[in-house]
Amino acid sequence: MFSNRICKSLVVRSAIVVLLAACTALAQTAPKKPASKSSEASSSKSSSGKASATHAKGGATVAEAQAFMKKAEDQLEDLTVRASRAQWVQENFITDDTETISAQANEKLTAVVTQLALDARRFDGLKMPPELARKFLLLKLSLTAPAPNNDAERKELTELASKLDGMYGKGKYCKQVEGKEKCFSLNDLSRILATSTNPDELLDAWVGWHKISVPMKDKYARFVQLSNKGATELGFKDTGAMWRSNYDMSPDEFSAEVERLWRQVEPFYISLHTYVRKQLIKKYGKAAERPDGMIPAQLLGNMWAQEWGNVYPLVAPADGGQGYDLTKQLEKQGLGSGPATLDNAKKMVKYGENFFTSLGFAPLPQTFWERSLFVKPQDRDVVCHASAWDIDAKDDLRLKLCIEVKDEDFVTIHHELGHNFYQRAYKDQPPLFQDSANDGFHEAVGDTIALSVTPEYLKEVGLLDTVPPESADIGYLLKQAMDKIAFLPFGLMIDKWRWEVFSGQVTPAQYNKAWWDLKAKYQGVAPPVERSEADFDPGAKYHIASNTPYVRYFLARILQFQFHRALCQAAGIQGPLHRCSIYKNKAAGERLNKMLSMGKSKPWPDALEAISGQRQMDATAILDYFAPLKKWLDEQNQGEKPGWQGMDTPTETAPRHTSR
Repeated sequence: MFSNRICKSLVVRSAIVVLLAACTALAQTAPKKPASKSSEASSSKSSSGKASATHAKGGATVAEAQAFMKKAEDQLEDLTVRASRAQWVQENFITDDTETISAQANEKLTAVVTQLALDARRFDGLKMPPELARKFLLLKLSLTAPAPNNDAERKELTELASKLDGMYGKGKYCKQVEGKEKCFSLNDLSRILATSTNPDELLDAWVGWHKISVPMKDKYARFVQLSNKGATELGFKDTGAMWRSNYDMSPDEFSAEVERLWRQVEPFYISLHTYVRKQLIKKYGKAAERPDGMIPAQLLGNMWAQEWGNVYPLVAPADGGQGYDLTKQLEKQGLGSGPATLDNAKKMVKYGENFFTSLGFAPLPQTFWERSLFVKPQDRDVVCHASAWDIDAKDDLRLKLCIEVKDEDFVTIHHELGHNFYQRAYKDQPPLFQDSANDGFHEAVGDTIALSVTPEYLKEVGLLDTVPPESADIGYLLKQAMDKIAFLPFGLMIDKWRWEVFSGQVTPAQYNKAWWDLKAKYQGVAPPVERSEADFDPGAKYHIASNTPYVRYFLARILQFQFHRALCQAAGIQGPLHRCSIYKNKAAGERLNKMLSMGKSKPWPDALEAISGQRQMDATAILDYFAPLKKWLDEQNQGEKPGWQGMDTPTETAPRHTSR
């Protein structure tokens, strides 16, 4: 499906490319090396056949190719805006009718994109100017779920995609409470996992939510079949191979690249896992202790055990935490507690907007404040998953987030607005270049801004009276690592599972086992109760149900620190990297905008070089940021056996955990 999604917090855009960066790649494209300055020329050659050809097969000319592309961009821009509006309504008013309307809009868009991609083959072998050649390449990359080229199966695919998205959005866990049925939304259940320390409550919330995805399994399996059929018709091995090809390198090269980055950060994750496991065993005893050394999933404060910040109070250093509680500071500002009122939600968003204007960016348009969804409606179902939208590829920017007065949502707002300001920065690019350099960049920009939500920044905007002393840095870094570092293996295994599903290596009869095998291998996390193929736990994660590629979030966790380090250097800020905030620094704003405004007009190494001076993704910045914490963790873990049975490690045998 030619999708509109991009984010962790999903970015939905109306630019024609919509999810180009998350999507796919041309099967005919020769591998391109990410660090090569000739990658743009390579793109031109690889997408057009022999560089010396002046005519394609059938005698097509450059002038004809230019006319074809102009018509294609105009047509797709119109259809994408229509599909974006339909999807906005569907996610904000979830009914059978809105699901049908959204599916029909996407079906029409998918049909046109598929036909254009096929028609574009008549220009294969034609020597074109580099910019035009890149547009043809990207046109053929613009489907996350390529549909088979027949009306019936294309209609079936788009209907399945819309249905799966709606099933997730409407998901609730209902049970008898004091003789009456009470239903719990994902927000309700997530709140329990985040705040409760009652093992029975945690288990019930986890098991309850994972029931909502059971009916998705057969639909998802059929969706995979249809998507793969569309991918092979376009010349790809499967949909997963398409996704991995969209990084200015071959699928195999990309798989090796993410593995290289994971190996850079893996030792840090093992140290964090070892420390957190020890602290949870202290708190929960046998409920947390397993002979294989893995951590039960329901004890980590998050429905998917993807980020662990909510259990920070259970693992905080004995000599003090991070020195402040941002949630309480927000409450002290008169913003209330729990779900925000509309006025207070807007005040929280204003903090984020003010950050960007302090860097030299223009304020958000008035329509942003009028059309965004900031609070959960009481009268209908909506998809509350945080998302940033660009409806018309011009100025109709929107935020969709059911805001609660808490530190997590305060940071999420800054992150989501990063997407919105990125969308506006590249709006003057041609439609096919209106996207991030690669999909990891879009997520990384939002997270880069969130890294500047430091104690120094909070003091400057009036949310802290004093900046905590350096002695509180370990607590601050540990709280950060509970989200940033803990997420890394999860960010990798989601798409590793899908790549195996799309390739056929994992069949529907193995979906759940393969899911938990990967969670064990990379995360060291185990299900709290026995699971079987009667369950479909992958579907309990939004990005599976919505077919949103996920490895972008792994890349973003790496890139954000690379961006942050570069912007701090541009700002001339000295001192520890974790204390740097670029708030009010116009030099950093100019460096950031230079990269944002490029959109997808150049291969991603060019964009990376524009902001950082480097042409290769590099995890050393994340290690620099957390260096004091790594030293502290290793000291705390003395006497503990690191790792878990069956972990992902280059060594032959992983050590088993033996509790003391």
